[in-house]
Amino acid sequence: MLGASFLPARFRSDHGHVAPSNPGAIHRYITSVLQSVARSAFTHPIHTIVFVALLASTSYVGVLEGSLVEPSPTLSADSLHSVNVTTLLDGARQLEVGRDTNWKWTTAQAGVTPQATHTKHLALVTLVFPNSLSNIYPRTAPLANEIRLPKNTSAHSLPRTSNALHPISQDSTLSYSMPYDHMRDFLGAVQEIPNGPTANRQYNEWSPNHPRAWVMKAAKSDNDDSPRPLTNRVTGAWSGLLDLIKNAETLDIVIMFLGYLSMHLTFVSLFLSMRRMGSNVWLATSVLLNSVFAFLFGLIVTTKLGVPISFVLLSEGLPFLVVTIGFEKPILLTKAVLTASLNPEAGANKPSGKYTQAEGSPRTIESALHVAVREQGFAIVRDYCIEIAILIAGAASGVQGGLRQFCFLAAWILAFDCVLLFTFYTAILSMKLEINRIKRHVTLRRALEEDGLSRRVAENVASRNDWPKHDSLDDGQVQEGTSPFGNKVRDSSVPKFKVLMVTGFILLNAINLCTIPFRTANGVRAAPPTVSGLPNVLMPHPMDPFKVAQNGLDYIHNSAKDQNTATLVTVLHPIKYDLELYYGDDELDEPGSILEGEYADQIFRVVVGGRVLEGILKSLEDPVLSKWIIVALTMSLILNGYLFNAARWTIKEPRSEDEHVAEVPTIPEPQHIEPEEPQPNGHAVAPKSDAVDHLVTDVTARRTPLECEQMLSERKAAFLHDAELTDLAVRGKIPGYALEKTLENTKVMSRLTSLTRAVKIRRALVSRTPATSGTTSQLERSKVPYLDYNYENVHGACCENVIGYMPLPLGAAGPYIIDGQHYYIPMATTEGVLVASTNRGCKAINAAGGALTVLTGDGMTRGPCVGFGTLARAGAAKVWLDSAEGQKMMKSKFDSTSRFARLQSMKTALAGTYLYIRFKTTTGDAMGMNMISKGVECALRGMMEEAGFEDMAIISVSGNYCTDKKPAAINWVDGRGKSVVAEAIIPGHVVQKVLKSEVNALVELNTSKNLIGSAMAGSIGGFNAHAANIVTAIFLATGQDPAQNVESSNCITVMRNLDGNLQISVSMPSIEVGTVGGGTILEPQSAMLDLLGVRGPHPTEPGANARKLARIVAASVLAGELSLCSALAAGHLVSAHMKHNRSVVPTRSTTPVSGNLSAAGAERLKAAQLSVAKAGSTSHRL
Repeated sequence: MLGASFLPARFRSDHGHVAPSNPGAIHRYITSVLQSVARSAFTHPIHTIVFVALLASTSYVGVLEGSLVEPSPTLSADSLHSVNVTTLLDGARQLEVGRDTNWKWTTAQAGVTPQATHTKHLALVTLVFPNSLSNIYPRTAPLANEIRLPKNTSAHSLPRTSNALHPISQDSTLSYSMPYDHMRDFLGAVQEIPNGPTANRQYNEWSPNHPRAWVMKAAKSDNDDSPRPLTNRVTGAWSGLLDLIKNAETLDIVIMFLGYLSMHLTFVSLFLSMRRMGSNVWLATSVLLNSVFAFLFGLIVTTKLGVPISFVLLSEGLPFLVVTIGFEKPILLTKAVLTASLNPEAGANKPSGKYTQAEGSPRTIESALHVAVREQGFAIVRDYCIEIAILIAGAASGVQGGLRQFCFLAAWILAFDCVLLFTFYTAILSMKLEINRIKRHVTLRRALEEDGLSRRVAENVASRNDWPKHDSLDDGQVQEGTSPFGNKVRDSSVPKFKVLMVTGFILLNAINLCTIPFRTANGVRAAPPTVSGLPNVLMPHPMDPFKVAQNGLDYIHNSAKDQNTATLVTVLHPIKYDLELYYGDDELDEPGSILEGEYADQIFRVVVGGRVLEGILKSLEDPVLSKWIIVALTMSLILNGYLFNAARWTIKEPRSEDEHVAEVPTIPEPQHIEPEEPQPNGHAVAPKSDAVDHLVTDVTARRTPLECEQMLSERKAAFLHDAELTDLAVRGKIPGYALEKTLENTKVMSRLTSLTRAVKIRRALVSRTPATSGTTSQLERSKVPYLDYNYENVHGACCENVIGYMPLPLGAAGPYIIDGQHYYIPMATTEGVLVASTNRGCKAINAAGGALTVLTGDGMTRGPCVGFGTLARAGAAKVWLDSAEGQKMMKSKFDSTSRFARLQSMKTALAGTYLYIRFKTTTGDAMGMNMISKGVECALRGMMEEAGFEDMAIISVSGNYCTDKKPAAINWVDGRGKSVVAEAIIPGHVVQKVLKSEVNALVELNTSKNLIGSAMAGSIGGFNAHAANIVTAIFLATGQDPAQNVESSNCITVMRNLDGNLQISVSMPSIEVGTVGGGTILEPQSAMLDLLGVRGPHPTEPGANARKLARIVAASVLAGELSLCSALAAGHLVSAHMKHNRSVVPTRSTTPVSGNLSAAGAERLKAAQLSVAKAGSTSHRL
C-alpha cells in the first residue's frame, strides 16, 4: 500500500502477513474495535446499507446546494452588475515582442506595465459563444460587425483561431484587440449582447416568445441562491473542463489524459482482481460504490469546513488519487475473508473471545469475517493512517494552486473510506457470501434429490457442504483454493499495476519539469517563436495564449514589426457567454417545491432529524436522482424477494442442540442421555461389556405388554424404554425395518438420537430372534461399533436395517504428482502390501515428473428393453430412433428431467421383437444411474404418447444393455462413465534404483502376462495385473459403489522401451465415479473426497470434480500396475507378501500335510515349496 511502501505486498517482507502471536496493546484495541464494527455490519447488513445510503443521499443534496458547481440562475431584468475586471484578469498571460526580443514572442511577468514610452500595451479579448454551432439548439452567435462597441474605445476585430475541440463543444469565438486602458469600457459594453432577430425587442416586454440575449457569465449575479437542475450543472462543469483542455498546454493535456487512462485501467484491474476471486461484477461495483460514498462524505465535510473545492480541481486531482491509493485494501480484506472461509484451521484454537473456533468445527461467514479482520484489520488501518498523515502534511504545506485544498479533501475521503470498508462494504460482502452459500446449498440439494436421495437426507448433506473445500498442501496453507464464489483465489495484480502507474507519473512530471524551458511552437507550425518560461508546476495548468488566439497574435506581431513598435499584449482567458431568457419580476414567482410554504418550518421543527429528512426529500426533486432512487427501490424489491425465496428454500425441521424429553404427566418418561454429536469423520467406539450403551434407561417401573402395545398404537413409542421396545420388536409388534419411523419424535429426542436407538434395538432384535440365536446371539455385545456415527445420512439413502457400521483400514499413497498437482491417494483395504506397493509406484512416477492423464469420454449409460407385438413394429421403432427426428425428440424429453443430465447419443439393437436402446448421457458430478433412469422413463413415455408407438411395452428400464455391474464387451468397446488414459515415462535408472528391475524385463512380462495371458483366458477388459485392487480400494475410501468395480476395472496396460526408458500407460474406458450422492454423502468418505479436492458438485463447471476423480483413479492404477509388474519381474512378490501378510514364515508345523501323502511325497512337496519361495515364483492368486 502507498502508506507502508510503494512496493506491492507480495514484494514486502510481510507478505502473507498474519496477526502476531503477541500483539501490542494498540494492536489489540484496534482489532477489537474493528471486529465489533464488522460484526455489527454483518449482523445487520440491510440496516447498515440503508443507513449509509441515506447519509450519502443527504450528502449528495448538500453537495448540490454547495459551491462545488456555481449556480447560474435565470436572469431578471435587473440581475446584471458591472463586470469585475480583476477577476477576468486572473490567469491572464502577458506576451512581449520587439527589437529587444529579436521580434520573437517572450513571456512577461503578469501585471508589468511597459517602461518605454514607445511600447504599446494592448489587451486581447476572446468571446466564446457555446453551442452556437449546434443543429440541436436554436442559437446563433453574433457577428463581429453586429456588436455595438462604445464610442470611446478603439477595439478592433481580429482573425478567429480554431481549436481541435470546437467541433465537440460546438463553440464559436470572436477576438478583439484594444488599448489596455480601454479594456474596462469594452467589457462593460459587451457584458450583454442581443441574439440576432430579438435584438430590437424591449427586455421588459413579455410575449409567448421571450427575447434572448448572450450574457457574460462573469456578469451574472451571485446573490440568487435558487438552484439549477442537475443537468444544467453537469453541462456547465463539462463545458468548463473542455475550456480547460482547449486552453491548456499540450504536455499538461497529455499528462491529464494518461491520468484518466490510468484511472480507468485501475477500475479494470479492480474488476479483474475481483473476478479472479470469483465475483464477476457485484464486489467490484460495491468497492466503487464504497469509494463514491466516501468521496461524497469527504466533499461535504470539506465544503462545510470552508475549504473551497472546484470542479476543475476535482477533475485534475481525482485520477491521481485513484491511481496512487487504488483499491488494494478492499481486495486484501476480501481475499482474507475468502481464505478464512476456505481454511477453518486458520481460526482454530486461537482465543478470541466468544468467537473461538474449535478445530474442525464448521466454518461460518461470521467466523471467517472475524478471522480476516483479526489477521488483516490492523494492517489496513495502519496503512490508512500513514496515507492520511502524508495527505495532512500536504494540506499543511505552503504550496498554493489547489494542492493544499485537494490534500485536505483526500485525507477526509480516505478517513471515510476506512470507516465504510469495515461497515458498508463488509455488509455487502457478507450478503454476497450468504447468497452464494444459499445457491450452493440449493444446487447441491437438488442434485442429490435428482440422484435419488430423499429430501431430508439431501437437506442434511447440503447443510454441511455449503462451503467449497480448498486444495490442501503439505503445510496446510491455501494455494489456488476454490473461492466461495466459484473460482480461484489468486493474488491481485493491483499492487504491481499501482507501482507502475506511480512510477510512470513521477517520470512524466520529471520530464514535464525538465522540458518546460525548451518548449516552443516551432514543431507545431511555422509561426513566430512561442513562449518560453518556467512556471510553477504545482500551480493550475497555465493557459496557452497561442491556443486561445494564435491568429490574433500573428496579426499583432506582423503589425508591430511593420510599424517597428515594441508591443506588450495581455491575453485574457476566453470569456464565455450564456444564452438567457428574460422574464418579468412577477413571472419569477413560480410555485415552490413541496418543501416550501407557510408550514414547512413548523413541520421540520417537530420532526426528529428534520434537516436530514429535508435533504432527503429535496433530493427526490432532482430529475436524475429520482430515477436512480426508483431503480434502487426496484433492485431492493428484487433482492428482498430473492433472499426471501432463498430463506424459504433452506427451511429445515426445527432442531435444537439441547433437546429435552417432553413432560407427559400421565406417563413416566425415561431420562435419556443423548449420545455425543458424531465426530466429523465418524469416530468408532466399541461398546462396553458391562453396558451395551448409555441409552439403557431405568426399568424399575416396567410397563405391562398391553400398556406398551397401547402406547405403540398411540404413536408414543419414543417414550418407551429400550427393553420394552426390544420386547415389542421380538414379539413382532414392531417390524425390524420400521424401527426408525416408529421411534422418530422430535419433541422427545433429536432425530440422530432416535436413529441411534433404532440401531441399538435392531441389534438386540437380531441377537434375540429364536430362529437365528444360535449364530447371532453375540451381535448385541459384539465389537461391531454403532455409536458416534451420523445415521441421518444413512437412513433413506445408503443402507436399510442398519445394525452398525464396518470400519476399514484406510491408507494413503503419495504424495503423487498427477497432471502437475500433488495428491495423497486414499485407499481402504484389508490386503497387505497393496498401499505400500502403490506408494512405491507413485515414488517411481514422481521421479519421472508425474503422471499425465487424458479424458477421452464422459457418458453414463442406461439400456432399457422394450417389446412390440411384431418384428415390423420393432423395426419401425428402431428406424425412428436412429433418425434425426427421433434423436431430437428423445433428447428433448430426456433433458427436461434434470439440470445436469444431457443425452449425448442413443445406440439401438434388435433381437426378435425386443428392442434395446442404450442411452448415453452426461450426469454432472453424480455417478447418475438414478438420474438417467428418470430421464429414460420420461423419454420412453414421450415415444409412446407422441411418436405413435402406443403398442410399445416397456419390459425393463434396465435391459442389461447398459451394462451395469457385470462384465460386458460393450463397456470395453464403447465405454461407460469416464474414459481415461494415463501415462508415465520412467527413466531407465529409476527403474533400476526404485523398482529393482530392468526396462526390457518389464516390457516382456507385461506382454506375456497382461496381454497374451489374458487373451489366452478369453478376458474382456482384463489386460492388466491388478487394476481392480486399486479401483476397489479407492472406491471404498471415497464412497463409490463397490459393485461397479467390475466394469470400472476394465483396463489394458501397455509398456514399451522408449530409448532406454520405460513408457507405461493404462487405458480405462469405463470408470464409473461421482462426487455427489450415494456413499459420498457419508462423512468419512466425504472427508476423503476433501483430501483429493473433489467433494460435492463443482461450483462453476458441472462434472469437473467427477472427471478429476476419474483421472486420479486411472493414475493410481498406473502406479499400482507399475509396482506389481516390477515385483513380479524381480521375483519379490512372494517375499513381500510373506513379510507383510503373515506374522511367521510358513513351516511344516504351520502348513500341515495330508495324511494320505507318503513321507517321500511330503518331502518332495516341502522341497517344492522352498524352491518356489527362493525363485520368487510369480504364482499368485491374481
